[in-house]
Amino acid sequence: MAASERFGGGRRALVALAAVSALGAAIILAACGGDDEETLTVYSGREEEYVGPLFERFEEETGIELDVRYGETAELAATILEEGDNSPADAFFAQDAGALGALEREGVFAPLPEDLLSRVEQRYRSPEGAWVGTSGRARVIGYNRDRVQQAQLPDSVLELTAPEWRGRVGWAPSNGSFQAFVTAMRVTEGEEATERWLREMAANEPVVFDDNEAIRDAIASGEIDVGLLNHYYVAEAIAEEGEDYPVRSHHPAGDVGSLINVAGIGVLETADNASDGEELAEFVLSDGEQRYFAEEVKEYPLVEAIPADPQVTPLAQIRQPDVDLGQLEDLEGTLQLLQRSGAL
Repeated sequence: MAASERFGGGRRALVALAAVSALGAAIILAACGGDDEETLTVYSGREEEYVGPLFERFEEETGIELDVRYGETAELAATILEEGDNSPADAFFAQDAGALGALEREGVFAPLPEDLLSRVEQRYRSPEGAWVGTSGRARVIGYNRDRVQQAQLPDSVLELTAPEWRGRVGWAPSNGSFQAFVTAMRVTEGEEATERWLREMAANEPVVFDDNEAIRDAIASGEIDVGLLNHYYVAEAIAEEGEDYPVRSHHPAGDVGSLINVAGIGVLETADNASDGEELAEFVLSDGEQRYFAEEVKEYPLVEAIPADPQVTPLAQIRQPDVDLGQLEDLEGTLQLLQRSGAL
């Protein structure tokens, strides 16, 4: 049975998630104004801190004016579905592939040119050409090398339920990247196994944090020994603090603990400026902007010729799980599972 059948349709999942997560928060924040007929309207689930400079360079180099509307990826995806054919969005720049996959299944995106898609390995883009990944991030087990030897770390994230890790692990069940990771576990391990892991983890007295950065800092301070987070938080700290910084990243061998998720972009079928949307996608995948993601953001560039930052493990050396990233859309089901298991 396909993941979309097991976990529910993309429209239902995204609209329900928006209802859960958008209470008390603005769905869209306008970053700059403009006439929709004369500008390229981008809905961006990527934070302005990371992509604002990129958008400025795009405007300067192409002369195309952008109307960028920032918000949470799932909320923006739900908004696009609710707006339907009347959506002002020309392009959607998402923080994770699950939302892109959900919109693809609803027929929202126009196919991207093959010469653009071919810049990225197939596993990091839509098999049907509806969207393309722009940069990647790895789930890792962060650890304090002054307190734990790498050889002591588990080969699988599933082993963190063992008694020796009681009270020593940090996690952030309310964080979006953790929830995407759990969604991937549902795909790879199944619903029952994922719920069992969550229950056993919760019983093993993990320390709860709000986000990845807080987990990293707690590892560095010795409050916890290991934590589940994204790789670039560790790489950023090493770049700022130097090689003496105590936190390092461990990639479990081939299971969901080494998931590589991607940010990505798609051009809407209803776009008034589809050609400009494709030009934006091409710009994001240009060598210069891929180096920007690698060097400044510490994410993985997805264009093969561009090397990752020296602080991170090359993608080719990571034994990542075999996951169709577009299947990671059922965050509503993941939220229910986290609540049911006691993790959230």
